[in-house]
Amino acid sequence: VPMAIFGRLHRRYSHQNQETMARISSHLHETINGHRIVKAFGMEEYESARFAGIVDRLYGIFIKDAKVRNFSHSLMELLGGVFVAMVIWYGGREVLAGKSTPGTFFSFMTSLVMIYEPIKSLSNVNSTVQQGMAAAARIFGLLEEEPEPRPAGAVEMPPFSREIRIERVSFSYDGENTVLDNVDFTIRAGETVALVGPSGGGKSTISNLIPRFYEPTAGRILIDGNNIMDLSLKSLRGQIAMVTQETILFNDTVKNNIAYGDYERSEEEIRAAARAAFALEFIEALPQGFDTVIGEFGARLSGGQRQRLSIARAILKNAPILILDEATSNLDTESEREVQKALENLMQGRTTLVIAHRLSTIRKADRIYVIQDGRIVEEGNHETLMANGGLYRTLREMQQ
Repeated sequence: VPMAIFGRLHRRYSHQNQETMARISSHLHETINGHRIVKAFGMEEYESARFAGIVDRLYGIFIKDAKVRNFSHSLMELLGGVFVAMVIWYGGREVLAGKSTPGTFFSFMTSLVMIYEPIKSLSNVNSTVQQGMAAAARIFGLLEEEPEPRPAGAVEMPPFSREIRIERVSFSYDGENTVLDNVDFTIRAGETVALVGPSGGGKSTISNLIPRFYEPTAGRILIDGNNIMDLSLKSLRGQIAMVTQETILFNDTVKNNIAYGDYERSEEEIRAAARAAFALEFIEALPQGFDTVIGEFGARLSGGQRQRLSIARAILKNAPILILDEATSNLDTESEREVQKALENLMQGRTTLVIAHRLSTIRKADRIYVIQDGRIVEEGNHETLMANGGLYRTLREMQQ
């Protein structure tokens, strides 16, 4: 009974310990990566105090667990002593009364002493087992979480050839606040379609729905007539290349970052992709060229260089569908010019969806949809929308 009670306490404190350690790791990751912001706003003392508060909580949990561990050990020793004393008293009385022999009594005492140590050790092992059970519960909870829905009977997506159809699509993150409301449009093969509009209108959400990073709350997305919900994720995403506002690179060589997803590509193909992305010149100027390690998130490169590497990666993938999500928004004018030339090379012969704030980058789009508050409020090409004098023209004039 004491082992069961103390075991539950051990598991509870171990679970709290795991959660607090996760908070400490998350806090360290945030503050170390964001140390410039912390310093710029003079928040060193605040972050130190916040970290100390989390560590104090962890310390408190350790102390509680140590108290339970030591009290359980002492209690088991006490109960063992009391039980032995009771056996000696009862057995001695039985021998004196002639109801038992001294040999029987001492045989029983010997057995009792031999079994006492294993039972006491079992009590100590129980606390370790409970700690492991708490950790295992968190680990297996993550391992058993379904990462992405895998519909039964998913089929392979055939090579893209005709159109992407966004059909009366609505989306909300929490089932209450609507991000997209009944959005409906088509991107035909070979077209470049742009989505523009005020921030928070739902443009990037559409770019995340097509490769099924999110799933529509209502409506459906069809590629060549196939509902993407019925397609296998690997075959769907295998035909989509993305270049996003947040450039994701890895602490690896330039060559491996460009060839990410297909390390079997030849050096000639990698060089050709870098050349098409206008990245070859600066790559060859690096200390080890294509074998240069670029640091965490490409820290050793400028913003324009990182973006051109991500474009080279998309060129090498050679997917028929291309999604550009604010691909030039964080760049200065000179870097934007270089990246824009690389993007033009990337877009050739592909069906492209462009999300842009800088309207100068999408003047050549075949069709432009203006999205506001989750709805399409205007559509047409650049000249038509400028002539209409609506929201597109207002945004364009504000930027000029």
